[in-house]
Amino acid sequence: MSLSDQLKVIDLDKLSLKKKASGRLIRMVGLTLEAEGLVVKIGDRCMVEREDDSNIEAEVVGFDGSRVFLMPIEQVDGLQAGAKVSPLSGSDGVPVGFQLLGRVVDGIGRPLDGKGPLNAEQGSLQGEQINPLHRDPIRTTLDVGLRSINTLLTVGRGQRIGLFAGSGVGKSMLLGMMTRFTEADITVVGLIGERGREVKEFIDEILGEEGMKRSVVIASPADDAPLMRLRAAMYCTAVAEYYRKQGKNVLMLMDSLTRYAQAQREIALAVGEPPATKGYPPSVFTKIPKLVERAGNGEAGGGSITAFYTVLSEGDDLQDPVADASRAILDGHIVLSRKLADEGHYPAIDIEASISRAMPQIVPPEWLRKAQMLRQLYAHYQENKDLVSVGAYQTGSDPTLDLAINRMPLIQKFLQQDLNECAKIAESLEQLNSILPDVPQTTNANPQAMANG
Repeated sequence: MSLSDQLKVIDLDKLSLKKKASGRLIRMVGLTLEAEGLVVKIGDRCMVEREDDSNIEAEVVGFDGSRVFLMPIEQVDGLQAGAKVSPLSGSDGVPVGFQLLGRVVDGIGRPLDGKGPLNAEQGSLQGEQINPLHRDPIRTTLDVGLRSINTLLTVGRGQRIGLFAGSGVGKSMLLGMMTRFTEADITVVGLIGERGREVKEFIDEILGEEGMKRSVVIASPADDAPLMRLRAAMYCTAVAEYYRKQGKNVLMLMDSLTRYAQAQREIALAVGEPPATKGYPPSVFTKIPKLVERAGNGEAGGGSITAFYTVLSEGDDLQDPVADASRAILDGHIVLSRKLADEGHYPAIDIEASISRAMPQIVPPEWLRKAQMLRQLYAHYQENKDLVSVGAYQTGSDPTLDLAINRMPLIQKFLQQDLNECAKIAESLEQLNSILPDVPQTTNANPQAMANG
């Protein structure tokens, strides 16, 4: 071996030793830990030693020269300056597999239900990117058990839908109904950054014993560290991807996508990324598409992930940056109206503001025409509601409004549904046809426009 080759071997050995070397914690600002003496890369995991010799796991989220920025996934009580920081070997593997069915775990796969270890195989948090030309198109309808969605906002298997609403207008209730009524092989539920008390309520009152047998719940409540909330959303998607790869049709419910974005905002601002839109840094709008695009249909002949993401519209503002970005990349959006909720109209779905982009491709033309006609009658009535209420409208002046007034009691009843009432697609379509048996089309609008927005 030549002298130059021997020097190369020595250099490689030094590099290997350097990568394994530990560093020291030199500073903590907010939730960000700063360490020196480490040779690591973005995304690497490290263990930080506490005063009582226990450890906290942290992830490398940035660097500045020789300083490395870490974000812990747990509470940081007991840390002190000079604490030892050691890189972890191995990948960011998380438990996946059929052993998770019926279990409740946190954002890194640790059981929360007291039922013992999982003994599951390992999967990656990052998932695998699917060539868009290899994805199976959305061809079949998915029965979600809600009349208004089944008929007017029809969902296809493998579609990704956003539930947009402010706080307290029934997002969780709607998710619960879909969890119980939707036809799917497996349900994966991600409770990301929401109230801790909702976790047990969702399991006991919404899923129930039978529902849990075919479900996995990943919970990371609001008091978790932002990195844990971020990982929980990615883990939820990774579990759903595993089942899709096994040929299963998966229903994934994530509550909420907004909390995922807020967790990334906390991390990005902590490491010095400048805010761009209403305090959200650019990295937030990079991470949302990466997460959402992992759902959907797999390759032809494989399984599917039909995903529902709740999006919190702060102050009922649908132009909120996260809501706006999510609406642009999802395959449709269901908007919940506070006004309808205040009137006792449940589910409080605003059919005028909601859309399913996949509906024109998966339902027959006559079905699409009837759905479009009902939406038109409802919208026309709402525009003239004040005139009708005060008696200022003269019957016969507008044939479309006359028809809307005549059918409105039936339409209102059709759009409302009890919490424990399941309405299958066939039954829902039959009721739609009974409301509009022989109604002529009153517009020349292209039904394809229903998919745009």
